[in-house]
Amino acid sequence: MTTNTSVTPISPVMATYSRFPITLVKGKGSYVWDDQGEKYLDFTSGIATCNLGHVPDVVKEKLEEQLQNLWHCSNLYNIPNQQELAALLTANSCGDQVFFCNSGAEANEAAIKMARRYAHKVKGTDSFGVITFQQSFHGRTLATLSATGQEKIQNGFAPLVKGFSYLPFNDIEALEQLKTLQPAAILLELVQGEGGVIPANHEWVKKIAEICDEKDILLMVDEIQTGIGRTGTLFAYEQYGIEPDVISIAKGLGSGFPIGAIIAKEKAAKAFEPGTHGSTFGGNPLATAAGVATISHIIESNLLNHVNEISVYFDEQLTKFKEKYTFIEDIRGKGLLKGMVVGDKAPQIVQKAIENQLLILTAGPNVVRLLPPLTVTKEEINQFTKALEKTFQSIEKGE
Repeated sequence: MTTNTSVTPISPVMATYSRFPITLVKGKGSYVWDDQGEKYLDFTSGIATCNLGHVPDVVKEKLEEQLQNLWHCSNLYNIPNQQELAALLTANSCGDQVFFCNSGAEANEAAIKMARRYAHKVKGTDSFGVITFQQSFHGRTLATLSATGQEKIQNGFAPLVKGFSYLPFNDIEALEQLKTLQPAAILLELVQGEGGVIPANHEWVKKIAEICDEKDILLMVDEIQTGIGRTGTLFAYEQYGIEPDVISIAKGLGSGFPIGAIIAKEKAAKAFEPGTHGSTFGGNPLATAAGVATISHIIESNLLNHVNEISVYFDEQLTKFKEKYTFIEDIRGKGLLKGMVVGDKAPQIVQKAIENQLLILTAGPNVVRLLPPLTVTKEEINQFTKALEKTFQSIEKGE
């Protein structure tokens, strides 16, 4: 008698993600293909990263050109693509200078460091606190998860980095606490993405800006998910009538190529001097080539006009779903960052959508998050509508 001692092999990749049972190997525009040849309509955009769709030609051509010349060099030398991208970002924002890094978490780390050093070296105070908001998400490094106002993100990582306090989001009365807390900075999202696709109230944001101006508190806006055209303007802050001191960006900046940055006004940027912050890979020739191609295309092609027009059509289709299905409690968001509040059905809907060749996301257990590429067409939205209709019908039948 023989005993079967075989065991399921352990993956060499750490289990930090609950992965869907498909393997993606190719992408173009709004579509991806798996290793079985199945084609899916992708309304995740790599979590708001592939804003120009998958493998956009304008970015591919720029990267191929750069690949023939220089892949990497140290930031101890001038990098022409870096200079060009920084000029594009400052010319199209309220900022004056840019620091480049590799991801959104690194961008928020840089913003947090800038806030502390601004308070200590520019203002000459002992203040180091940063106010963020409940249900926020700012990254998974030790400092940025400490800045995140969600216990589930922080669970198991105590002791957290000191200096972070969390106020309720969109609560204008709670802002009175800022006058006594005297933080070095306030860090907020204008649409809480991971927290449930919750847009910030305009009056609440204006009140924050007024207090920051009055008390010389740095106003830092996390535009990692909302930036690079996602909400219908290059940056979401443009829709709120404010000018942040620091803007953190990543995701869509490189059309899927890893790059992050902070854009800062001169008064905040003074906090960084040679030796105070750095990054080996940040702003390298390849990453900034992708960034230059992405931002240039968005501006030169008037893509934002398309985003604003197509988002109206997208809203109309989503509203029809809300009118038809009683389990849809609300639809919210800005531009092409949308959330459907569906109670506890969100994970089930996302799983069932895959069977209908549609990729969508959750934002917590109660919200289905929709992030089509900014280049999405009416025909693709119609295809999305048909796939989601089949998905909802299956959910109602209990399949």
